[in-house]
Amino acid sequence: MTAETHEPGAQKAASEWLWYTGVLVAAVLWWLAYDRLIPFSEWATGLFPVERHSHTGEAIAFFIYDVPKVLLLLTGIVFVTGVLRSWFSPEKTRAILAGKREIWGYPLAALLGVLTPFCSCSSVPLFIGFVSAGIPLGVTFSFLIAGPMVGPVGLGLLYGLVGWEVATIYLVFGFTIATVAGFVLGRMGLEKYLQDWVRELNTGPVGDLPEERLTLVDRLKIGAEQVREIVGKVWIWVLIGIGIGAAIHGYVPEEMMLRIMGGEAWWSVPAAVVVGVPMYTNAAGVIPIVEALLGKGAALGTTLAFMMSVIALSLPEMIILKQVLSYRLIAIFIAVVAAGILATGFLFNAIL
Repeated sequence: MTAETHEPGAQKAASEWLWYTGVLVAAVLWWLAYDRLIPFSEWATGLFPVERHSHTGEAIAFFIYDVPKVLLLLTGIVFVTGVLRSWFSPEKTRAILAGKREIWGYPLAALLGVLTPFCSCSSVPLFIGFVSAGIPLGVTFSFLIAGPMVGPVGLGLLYGLVGWEVATIYLVFGFTIATVAGFVLGRMGLEKYLQDWVRELNTGPVGDLPEERLTLVDRLKIGAEQVREIVGKVWIWVLIGIGIGAAIHGYVPEEMMLRIMGGEAWWSVPAAVVVGVPMYTNAAGVIPIVEALLGKGAALGTTLAFMMSVIALSLPEMIILKQVLSYRLIAIFIAVVAAGILATGFLFNAIL
């Protein structure tokens, strides 16, 4: 009863400590990699025989920076949500957010998005994590809309550009669009338009053991399996989406946009949205264009509609979301959010 009995227990303890150590080391490496993204992207861009501030140099730097950033976020967030999901099954999550409680989910998700300094493609990993955890689809849309549209970076830049009054109005409208659009989308029963693998993920068991019997190592293993399954499905589309965004980012025809949005014609707001959707940048990246537009006399509502469409409805974001949502659901999402952006643009042009 001495050697034979204690040997399996010792092996199990060693295996558990190996998992704890591995996760800790991985977390440290993740943080170091994320913290050094900017100097790494600058160093890697310098290896190419192009001028750093040329169109090609800007596109290369954008791609080299955003690809590891989004993949690191996707990996970390999916792992954490996978571990948390072992405590909160989809059924429990839906029960907590159902009925009256679910009503509070929309503004809470929008508030979380406002407090999260992510661009659209960076918000997608959290969106995927929420969907895979069984959180109601409308609530996750509220987060996805609010995150890039009214994040702290964009709000801070707007305060510096146009003052606290306009920035506050923008915050209120952006938060309202995210909350209302999420509520509308949630009431449309669109879960059937999720990709099959997401629906299976939500309805499948969390692990091989009952929830109450799972150890911490079991939960860590579930998180790692979620990373393998989800990141393995979407990483190639992350590369494609950001590649398109980098090409557009490096070759933005600013003069053409000034001609389209420089006046206050009624069609300038929808034109700004149409021009903005195919683009991809974060709030900091779009601010130089916003400054140029305002400096050339573009209407404020038109300029803000352009900014909101760039960071909330970007083409690369839609390409990445295609791995989670069907084309029909993406089209509905775009229509609802675009309607809110158009309303904001027209209202700003009318009152300012």
